[in-house]
Amino acid sequence: MLVSRRSRVATLAACATILLATSACGDDKAKEPSAQQVRLYGTDGNMLNSYPAELKERASLVDGMKGTTPLVPLPDDFKGRLRTVNPALTDYVYSAETYDAVVVAVLAAQLAGSTDPAAIAKQIVAVTNDGQRCEDPASCLALARAGQDIEYRGVSLTRAGFTDKGEPATASYATLTFDGQQINDGKTEFVGAGIESAASTKTPPKPKKQRPTADPDQKPLILGGLLPKTGDLAIAYPPMAAGAALAIREINAAGGALGKPVTWVEGDDGTSPVVAKATVARHVTDGVSVIIGAGGSGISRAVLPDVVQAGKILFSPSNTDSSLTDVDDGGLYFRTAPPDSLQGRALADVILRDGSQKIVIVARKDSYGEGLQGTVRDELEKAGIAGDRLKLLTYEPPVDAKAPPVDFSGGAKEIKDFGADAVLIIGFGESASVIRSLADSGVQIRQ
Repeated sequence: MLVSRRSRVATLAACATILLATSACGDDKAKEPSAQQVRLYGTDGNMLNSYPAELKERASLVDGMKGTTPLVPLPDDFKGRLRTVNPALTDYVYSAETYDAVVVAVLAAQLAGSTDPAAIAKQIVAVTNDGQRCEDPASCLALARAGQDIEYRGVSLTRAGFTDKGEPATASYATLTFDGQQINDGKTEFVGAGIESAASTKTPPKPKKQRPTADPDQKPLILGGLLPKTGDLAIAYPPMAAGAALAIREINAAGGALGKPVTWVEGDDGTSPVVAKATVARHVTDGVSVIIGAGGSGISRAVLPDVVQAGKILFSPSNTDSSLTDVDDGGLYFRTAPPDSLQGRALADVILRDGSQKIVIVARKDSYGEGLQGTVRDELEKAGIAGDRLKLLTYEPPVDAKAPPVDFSGGAKEIKDFGADAVLIIGFGESASVIRSLADSGVQIRQ
């Protein structure tokens, strides 16, 4: 049908108006809406340079992922000393906390003048409070041998000492960001948390001065590792193992404890209660006084009754489950890692700064994952995020290294249907399955 010029102009004008409004004029159908996008966030169990390898050929999915971890600005000298132990080291998470746990345990034994765990336990909190300030094993051991009260300030313990509960009164957290498949140190931010006045002021037993000549009957102090050499948390093992090895080396270079070199016995927690319990049993048989570990909070909770029954000390460099503060431990459980009651605030702040509106918190189903999940939820709600804009999901972690990968396809669909724009993943190496499932479900990961 023929139309007048005026009619054609009017038609074109109308089409142009529609084009601006819908970008669909002249198409047979309207454009598809853009794919759902989410920002990824993580925690200390997956914010590691070694984590992308868990995604294999899909490692690029972590690009842009942010998260927090207990971390102080580490001196270059300390990093360099760690690399003399392990030149291939790429991560430093919990290296300082492991180093300090070993040093504090040894100093406590020196002050107690004994390898008896009960005597050592009574000095551990005191090592970090109200004494002569010292900052390295050599100078601290010299003071302790002279019977001097000391106040150890190490690499992770910088502001305040332990509380009466045997954990740090203050903490430092780092906000980390993946650029590509590596954490960009240039974007790392640090924030302090905790209260210095929460540090213990209790008076410990009087230190014992070391005899000028070695006691031939004195048994050497034996420390045993209970670190995640295998299992889902194995990605964090290299820096922790390097921290322990460096501490032992520097302690023995300074003369050891109680007049003899300190012995270190390797031990794997396997990120598994079964493996960890077997390791604890071997350490008890081998005469270990202090067990350094476990890596995961849930593993420590599982083995603690065995440790307490044996009258040994469990000293973790990486347990953050807040409920462990009040665990029934007979005064034998300590940690250099701060509780998640502090980390939850830091994580919520990172998420909120990006303007997220609908947030899903995915956690491994154990005391660490669910504990931190609840803390972050509470902090987000305090900040004004309504309950209907928050969704909590959990997954069962593999029982051992031979178990099949986590199946999170159902959870990924829930996240897609919820319309989330932010997903926090609280887990270890196995949590890579969550990211893969999100991508497979059609959720576009924002980079």
